[in-house]
Amino acid sequence: MRLNFLSVQEQNQLKASMLAVLDGVRDESSKDAPVRLVFEPKTGKVPQQELTTALLAHTSLETSAPINLTMVGLDGKPVQKSLRQMLDEWIAFRQTTITRRSQHRLDKVLDRIHILEGRQTVLLNIDEVIAIIRQSDEPKAALIARFALSDRQAEDILEIRLRQLARLEAIKIEQELKELRENQGKLEEILGNPAALRRLMVKEIEQDAKQFADARRTLIQAEKKAVVSARVVDEPVTVVVSQKGWVRARTGHGHEAASFAFKAGDGLYGTFECRSVDQLLVFGSNGRIYSVPVAQLPGARGDGQPVTTLIDLEPGTTIAHYFAGPATALLLLASTGGYGFLATVENMVSRQRGGKAFITVGEGETVCAPSHAAHSSGSQPLAPATHVACASAGGRILTFEMGELKSMEKGGRGLVLIDLEPKDQLAGAAAYTRSIRIAGMGRGAKPREETLEIRSLNNARAARARKGKVADLGFKPTAVTRVE
Repeated sequence: MRLNFLSVQEQNQLKASMLAVLDGVRDESSKDAPVRLVFEPKTGKVPQQELTTALLAHTSLETSAPINLTMVGLDGKPVQKSLRQMLDEWIAFRQTTITRRSQHRLDKVLDRIHILEGRQTVLLNIDEVIAIIRQSDEPKAALIARFALSDRQAEDILEIRLRQLARLEAIKIEQELKELRENQGKLEEILGNPAALRRLMVKEIEQDAKQFADARRTLIQAEKKAVVSARVVDEPVTVVVSQKGWVRARTGHGHEAASFAFKAGDGLYGTFECRSVDQLLVFGSNGRIYSVPVAQLPGARGDGQPVTTLIDLEPGTTIAHYFAGPATALLLLASTGGYGFLATVENMVSRQRGGKAFITVGEGETVCAPSHAAHSSGSQPLAPATHVACASAGGRILTFEMGELKSMEKGGRGLVLIDLEPKDQLAGAAAYTRSIRIAGMGRGAKPREETLEIRSLNNARAARARKGKVADLGFKPTAVTRVE
């Protein structure tokens, strides 16, 4: 289980944002006003809606409540269901209940009508009935034979008293039969007409609501979560990332790499010239991508801040690469398994500190360094790349046209970039226009790099997913980057 707490920096930022708009808070609750809280802004220039939004976003005045909609359904099993499913099953249950109840009442009505019809027949022949009962050894059978009565009717006639067969009783029987037949018609309509059944169900619900309902004390409704967006000044900045994952941002562009100091044993991973409104992407070795707004990065006066304090890195995952740029920047993403695709920074950004799974990597694979394919890079526009260059750890190089790749907004594994030999892996892939730089390790673990121009790259031109051409580099490639 992972618990997320606000960092000290976030707590200080939250406190500062609230103190910037509030001058004081008073509790004026009393018997006349059970709940009355007064919030005084520092200045009357603060819009009421802005103050309300800040309070809802940073306090418990508004909260969301999770609901576990687990119910025992019609199948008798406890299952978690949506509100729509619960209502559908409840309506079906009510329809079944009304149907069974109406059928039960109809059976009772028909039975009573049957009894009364037998008594009505007897009343028309009362003297003969009395004579049969007095003279017959089997009066029940004789009554059934003489008046075509049922066993149930004959049994009832033998059990009733004579006073119930008087003339006054005949009038009551007629009245009761009339009422029963009216009920019979209503019940048969309910059972035979689905629309009549639904009307009755609605009527009963309305009656129950009128009898038992009370005014709701708490307002429960679907609302969008109040979010206070900090106003960020759009200005040029340079994001500095160290090899051990310390990040910071310095105002302006054109800084010399040698001007940045690092902790002992640390060094420069890279610098990214971007804007304060852009995003820093952190690529996990398992393909998960974490995003941090550049505006939230610490200044460049000190050594910066570990990026792991700004994100929630999954256990067992290491940070592989970084990139900082605008939301519209197009990146070429690849894995050491030889697969890749295109995606914009906007597709990879997540508001969650835990990031989002974006690049699918196989077992034993990891993420290659992202390659900036198009859009602006700092103060200078970056021309859209026209080709892709792939280099394997075994020394094979393949180049093909950019149009052979596809863009994947939701991420994934992508397409095969290069057909790798067994036990070989992709060292890197870069989108380029004129040239690329291949870095690697030579003899004695000495760092080596070589720049390949368009003529050399054209010699390795083929269709995507081919094996490529063996390059005489003299070292084992570990990374491929674009050169402008």
